[in-house]
Amino acid sequence: MKPIDTQTIADGSVASAAARGISVELAARSGAAVSAGRLIVNADDWGRSEETTDRTWECVRCGAVSSVSAMTYMPDSERAAAMARERGVDAGLHLNLTSQFLAADCPSRLAEQQRRVAKYLNGSPFARGIYNPFLARAFQYVVAAQIEEYARLYGTEPARIDGHHHMHLSANVLLGGFLPKGKILRRHFSHEAHEKAMRHRVFRWFTDLRLAGRFRVTDFFFPLIPLEPAERLRRVFALAARSTVEVETHPVNPAEYEFLTGGELFRLAEKIPVARGYALNASARALSSIP
Repeated sequence: MKPIDTQTIADGSVASAAARGISVELAARSGAAVSAGRLIVNADDWGRSEETTDRTWECVRCGAVSSVSAMTYMPDSERAAAMARERGVDAGLHLNLTSQFLAADCPSRLAEQQRRVAKYLNGSPFARGIYNPFLARAFQYVVAAQIEEYARLYGTEPARIDGHHHMHLSANVLLGGFLPKGKILRRHFSHEAHEKAMRHRVFRWFTDLRLAGRFRVTDFFFPLIPLEPAERLRRVFALAARSTVEVETHPVNPAEYEFLTGGELFRLAEKIPVARGYALNASARALSSIP
């Protein structure tokens, strides 16, 4: 067996270790967070459009999707919220800072402030990692408005929050302290050995530092795509035997919809069941070690 790269494990957690052929048990003894297993398949963009909501519901109904992340101030937000409450769909808040609010009843001031924030974040690949003091109030207003609207639609504040294009991890949001402490928050994508780093190391260190001790997170987070090679997904699903794993999906994408509703997910996951709802086990903990 190859020597254990403790820095890689600290940065990429057990997923990186497993991809390198290192056992989960050894990775755990090296300091990576491991909890009782759970495979959470979460569908983003609930409420963005009728097609998105309906396709996602089909995936929930067949047991291939555990939970959804709901958008506010979008064309299908109202109907999607009513469906979720009526049918018991586990819905968190999908914070939207980058795509235009399209609901007819979106307040004009909110739409304008969100456009300012979106223009900044979409303007440069580095904008997410740079705190902009001139937009601090705009960020605060747009985040608070979406949390408040979620509470109106769903009858309760969101227990978990993630972000459209993962902008909930932007410097302005995290440094601004706009997200309630103790919530479940989506972490960075976990690394795999054959992939290039998906975040600059400094930005990853910064966001992990802000997440530590403030929020609850899964052990690992992966995108469903690419669907090939199948061995990649087998490795991801296998991690859920011992760890809490979130897999992000967008059922409006035809290939992902077919994968989820056609049974391929269950075939590759083998004996690992898809969780019914987004819940962290009691042993899951917030990030506690910073690389």
